[in-house]
Amino acid sequence: MIGLTDAVVRFGHRTVLDQLSFTAPAGRSLAILGPNGRGKTTALRAMLGFQPLHGGSRTAPALVGYVPQYASSNQSYKVLDAVVMGRAAGLGLFGQPTPADFAAARDALEQVGAIAFVDERFDRLSGGERQLVLLARALATGSSVLVLDEPGSALDLHNQERLLTLLSSLREPRDRTIVFTTHDPNHALAAADDALLMLPDGPALFGPVAETIVPENLERLYGVPMRLVSLTGADGALHQAVLPAFAGMRAS
Repeated sequence: MIGLTDAVVRFGHRTVLDQLSFTAPAGRSLAILGPNGRGKTTALRAMLGFQPLHGGSRTAPALVGYVPQYASSNQSYKVLDAVVMGRAAGLGLFGQPTPADFAAARDALEQVGAIAFVDERFDRLSGGERQLVLLARALATGSSVLVLDEPGSALDLHNQERLLTLLSSLREPRDRTIVFTTHDPNHALAAADDALLMLPDGPALFGPVAETIVPENLERLYGVPMRLVSLTGADGALHQAVLPAFAGMRAS
């Protein structure tokens, strides 16, 4: 389980988080959405303990698998070594990775579909490939909590689909907690059980996706008309999707 209770964060005279409360329990996936500057990343950093609180409290395990929004491309490590770094918490100050640690790293790369990069240099991968490697590193920690900061922001549509399919498969056993931030409500529909909407004009709205990812809430969130539509997915089943009204502005 991970979350915040009555969390307050201020930057100077500006209050970014004002008594924010939410919890992501074991076995559930939470998507955090909000407009630019509303505090999605601040909430994530506060939850992880990276951002000091001016009030309230945080709940988190000692070890969290964290995937940052941007991966530095100037790290010349081999991919396998970069993923093994996720095992560092269990090695001690002067400990060296064991064969079991390398095996866990390979298993994590296999799980995210990135085993083909195992002998590549991290800095020579594309942005999307680096995100997959960082997700493997987070899985390699062995933590039951995964936290991802806008994991789809640098990905093309194909890799977004790949990421969302992976997040859905990771939550399926219901043995871990997953929290991710996103600008796209369709990511929440595809891979989350719950959503936290960082509304610009009032308290945040927290609840199940079916109750929160609806047009009236999203219009408050983003300030544009939204439509909920049903689409036939690749599996032949009907799936809900969200479209902004401007998606239909061009005349046929």
